[in-house]
Amino acid sequence: MEAVWTEEMLDSNAGPVPVRVYRGSAPVKTPPLVLHLHGGAFLGGSLESGQLVATLLAEAGAVVVAADYSRAAEQPFPAALQFAFGLLGCLCKGRANLASRKSPLFVAGEEAGGNLAAGLALKARDVHLGGLQGQILLSPMLDPSLATGSFRKAETEMANCQWVNGWNRYLGFASQACHPYAAPGYCMRLAGVAPALVVTAEDDPMRDESVNYARRLREAGVMVQEHVLAGRTGWPNAYCNCTGTRPEWGEALRGFFTEFFQESGALPH
Repeated sequence: MEAVWTEEMLDSNAGPVPVRVYRGSAPVKTPPLVLHLHGGAFLGGSLESGQLVATLLAEAGAVVVAADYSRAAEQPFPAALQFAFGLLGCLCKGRANLASRKSPLFVAGEEAGGNLAAGLALKARDVHLGGLQGQILLSPMLDPSLATGSFRKAETEMANCQWVNGWNRYLGFASQACHPYAAPGYCMRLAGVAPALVVTAEDDPMRDESVNYARRLREAGVMVQEHVLAGRTGWPNAYCNCTGTRPEWGEALRGFFTEFFQESGALPH
């Protein structure tokens, strides 16, 4: 089903925040409510660059609240995470106005947004934020060491590494690199976090850290759905391609979202 979006204001602890709310054309009685955070390596990105993924989530049956955290990301950790956690709390309390009083709550993000989504899931567990039913991580930035095989392979093809610059900006000081909310790939306590959908691709620089995180979540007893797309996808930069022809992997990604919502009990089979 096609999705449309509207511009709305979300009242948060930081004041009114402009968001895009995406809804599918076919009504769902109690749709999953998703906080979506775009990519951009903590250096940029926007609501426009996150449009493709947000649209696919809505077409899979969710009500998607897409928020731009770029200004918060101009400051070192934990500014962006605190901003996003405030928004997550707003969705938790105000889900009846956005979707349904019984709508299950999810977080989703690609690349830097995937980092924040994973950090939010950890923090939601630790502070006992009720109702987080799943985390959707696409090419998540989880490991600031940038030393995995998939990253080294990709680095040889890049003249300037945006992810090195992004990690440096986000962490600010080396001591932050070990904080589990800043670098979830280093977290030693993963049990009890929300079920996860982890999606990466063969040519994705973040492939190895994504697969490793999925494995460690599974070993900690967390329900995980994991997918590695074959062939050349151009991930993660290809996520921001929201104009023109939809990429070949778009339908597969929407299917992964639908399946995850169904297995999480958020949508009927």
